[in-house]
Amino acid sequence: MPALMTVDRPDHLSSRIESHDPVAVDTEFMRERTYFAQLCLVQLATPDEIYCVDPLAGDDLADFWTILCARTWVIHSARQDIEVIYQASGRMPDALFDTQVAAGLLGFQTQIGYAGLVEALFDVKLPKSHTRADWSRRPLPRELLEYAAEDVEYLLEARDVLSERLDAKGRLQWAKADSAELLDSALYEVDASRAVERLKGARNLRGRRRAVAARLAGWREQEAVRLDRPRQWILRDNVLIDIAFKAPGNLRELGRVDELPDKVVKRSGKAILAAIEGADDDSHDYQPPAAPTEAQKQQLKALQRRVSECADDLGVAAETIASRKDLTAILTNEGRESKVLAGWRRELVGDDLLSLI
Repeated sequence: MPALMTVDRPDHLSSRIESHDPVAVDTEFMRERTYFAQLCLVQLATPDEIYCVDPLAGDDLADFWTILCARTWVIHSARQDIEVIYQASGRMPDALFDTQVAAGLLGFQTQIGYAGLVEALFDVKLPKSHTRADWSRRPLPRELLEYAAEDVEYLLEARDVLSERLDAKGRLQWAKADSAELLDSALYEVDASRAVERLKGARNLRGRRRAVAARLAGWREQEAVRLDRPRQWILRDNVLIDIAFKAPGNLRELGRVDELPDKVVKRSGKAILAAIEGADDDSHDYQPPAAPTEAQKQQLKALQRRVSECADDLGVAAETIASRKDLTAILTNEGRESKVLAGWRRELVGDDLLSLI
């Protein structure tokens, strides 16, 4: 392992990393009790050294983020790490190479984990003894720092190996393009107006029930952000749906909703009733997705066959090219901007898929 250094002063790190590009990056965070993940540790690796930066130490990290974000980051399964750093700093890297994305384009197991990739590439087994560690505790024991350091130890070497193999197959630009898609800030920004889309059970609601659910989901999202608490702590999904069905008109009726705690009624009852009342003015035009017709089912099978043929030719998993959800969206005219109809996927198979429908 390259030398492990715990950095007490992040500003001292800038001169050490600004001569290196790319830089391996990983994070440790906690989010069980909060809406926003609490960034607890940032691990960085250059070819010679590994650094663990403590974002909880109270240092001004503005210059550190500026230097770090001017580099290309090498991360495995980058989405959560990008989200946590973006929420903590408001910054993203100039470029990204996701080793999980790259491995998928070479035919490795779909969504292969970091430890699995390291074992496959280097025949090294990484321990998993601290997967449930409390990363917010201070001081962090040396064994936790060393465990965290292993998450970046092999990333740069893995990037080199994967890049060489991808380049030999003409797929290196594919990996770079797919990695770059994760740098869209819209992926990580809170949009309370769309909170109903992630509400379990709301997909098939219609009319005023849908409007009430949308209003309540938006209110819950804003409360979760304001209090920095998990949205389920504010109001559980099943209770929210039940309220949308019953649409209580006063606190007494609201209190009769199954599994709604009295403390929630006391604390937020008026806000919940206001959301319900406000739903009267909402549009009721939403219609649940229609069940696929028999013709669409046959078309979907044809699309899946074509994707599978293409995947077999490349030696990759079919979902690396297009998932069932991607293909279904094309059939329902909801996916005209989907990834399978853009970039290298469109050139490879997207136009063929359109011709089939």
